[in-house]
Amino acid sequence: MSLSATPSTPPAINQCDESALETILKRDRLVILAALIVLTLASWAYLFYDDWRMRTTGSCCKLAEVDLRHWLSPDLLLLFVMWSIMMVAMMAPTAAPMVLTFAAVNRRRRQSQKPYVPTGFFLLGYLLAWTLFSAAATAAQWALHGAALLSTSMASRSAVLGAAILIAAGIFQLTPLKRACLSHCRDPLSFIMTQWREGAGGALMMGLRHGAFCLGCCWILMLLLFVTGVMNFLWVAIITAFVLLEKIAPAAKWISRIAGFGLIGWGAWMLVMRYR
Repeated sequence: MSLSATPSTPPAINQCDESALETILKRDRLVILAALIVLTLASWAYLFYDDWRMRTTGSCCKLAEVDLRHWLSPDLLLLFVMWSIMMVAMMAPTAAPMVLTFAAVNRRRRQSQKPYVPTGFFLLGYLLAWTLFSAAATAAQWALHGAALLSTSMASRSAVLGAAILIAAGIFQLTPLKRACLSHCRDPLSFIMTQWREGAGGALMMGLRHGAFCLGCCWILMLLLFVTGVMNFLWVAIITAFVLLEKIAPAAKWISRIAGFGLIGWGAWMLVMRYR
């Protein structure tokens, strides 16, 4: 009996397996992208609802009133929810390249297991980091309202405060810390291969760590909302688009630098107009 056909069998099987895996990866990518889109749209829908609610009831337009003197006041808790969901609306789209890369690596490593569970925990960890930031932003807004530095539209009443935030954000854009954190966000595969942890718990910790890098890169950009208005949806969208551009566009270093000088110039102009 001839065995001449035997050596050709493994390559054919391997090619079929690879083709099947690529098909599965494409399906996974579509499912995850759809989930991110739904999560983002749901978050934006809540923000528009919350804006409508504030305009019609004034529940968050009177944050300087006595009710906010208590940390557990309903308005303060709603403010924290608003910040948390706003961070999901802004940062979930920008995390898409990293989440998709994680899902692909996880699928290749563990084809027989459910691929979406670790990916979900990775995204949860990432968003948890931004939820912690939301708590800090809520506390900052509470303090600013207490000092009568924010208007009912949640924008700075003080030109000096607005200029200080703008100039600080611009300077931060030029720092080595900004470049170091941004480099982790721009290279998903390198981050995942160096930070890999097994299991759902490991995925959660990886997402939290990636969220920490992203937070280190972008936290001060979020504070620009205290200048333009926390619920100014145009600026929420602009900041989201800029963060995504920094993560995926070529020559991100120059994008960050140009933005940094632009923010410094904006802040200086605001001071000049204040004291002219």
